Amino acid sequence: MTRHEEQGDAGRRPGRRSGLKAAGLTLAAALVLGIGTAGWVYWRLDDNIKSVDIDNALGDNRPAKAVATPAPSGSASASPLPTEAVNILVLGSDSRSGEENRALGGGDSSGARSDTAMVVHIDAGRTAATVVSIPRDTLVTRPACPLAGGGSTAVAYGAMFNTAYSVGGPVCAVKTVESITDVRMDHYIEVDFSGFAKLVDALGGVTVTTGEDIDDDSSHLHLAAGTHHLDGTRALALARTRHGIGDGSDLGRIGLQQTLVKALLAQIASTDLLTSPARLYKVADAVTGSLTTDTGLDSLAELTELARSLQGLSSDRLKTVTMPVVTAPSDPNRVVAQEPAASRLWASLR
Repeated sequence: MTRHEEQGDAGRRPGRRSGLKAAGLTLAAALVLGIGTAGWVYWRLDDNIKSVDIDNALGDNRPAKAVATPAPSGSASASPLPTEAVNILVLGSDSRSGEENRALGGGDSSGARSDTAMVVHIDAGRTAATVVSIPRDTLVTRPACPLAGGGSTAVAYGAMFNTAYSVGGPVCAVKTVESITDVRMDHYIEVDFSGFAKLVDALGGVTVTTGEDIDDDSSHLHLAAGTHHLDGTRALALARTRHGIGDGSDLGRIGLQQTLVKALLAQIASTDLLTSPARLYKVADAVTGSLTTDTGLDSLAELTELARSLQGLSSDRLKTVTMPVVTAPSDPNRVVAQEPAASRLWASLR
């Protein structure tokens, strides 16, 4: 039996959590539209978004783009919303850059890793989607990646997947995903530590229920089993916890993250942001301030267009899976893609 088969429902948790996170970002973009009419507010929120020119850095040696779907004839809209299939690489970054992120990082590391990674594939027509989680401990061949200051990283064989971000940032993360999937990443979205914590605080915290005690010195979280209302710092600690629960593996952490994101979306749904402009602005400011995107999504207008194009996508049309993996022959604590299942999965998204 493969590790992927052994995981059962747990093996699908990363995708479920990733899909909910993507839905949360879409909701946030839609909320921003509601307050973007005030010039200075629009400028502030638009200016919050950081971006990386991934297309220019990677050039043309990449998988082919999806073919755009022509707009229906006789459409009344002068600027119809996009309907072509689109792939978005979504990363959760534990960057320690900046004082706030270092304080929340729980360590002295000056680097950054992508401990959460998923490919969000939205079908043509944008009424169905597949979210594929890539385990961070997957061993891959990391390609040579261009560096911002010139030159490139070296090819690395048997490297952990999440090291791509560490050595080459978003550009290398995208190139590595494209090299192992042969699927073009049309867009890139990254969320950092401090932005996530600020979003939780802006919403007034989140209420979660844990089925067991959590005692994790690494994440600085100690909770008795039961229901707790968490502020941003403690919610982030919950998302990072792995050593104080279960067998200490990522599967336990994935379960907590799933619980947390569901609680976060429930909090968003239960908070009437439209009746409180001040809170709405605070939430929108937290969301946009936490994002790094590619240059195709680095404005309120572009994020809002993406959100509007997904209005026909319902939760029951969201399929969530994890890239099939098996234990790595070289290291029992690492995994490798299970073939040919992994290749079949990626082929289905082209």
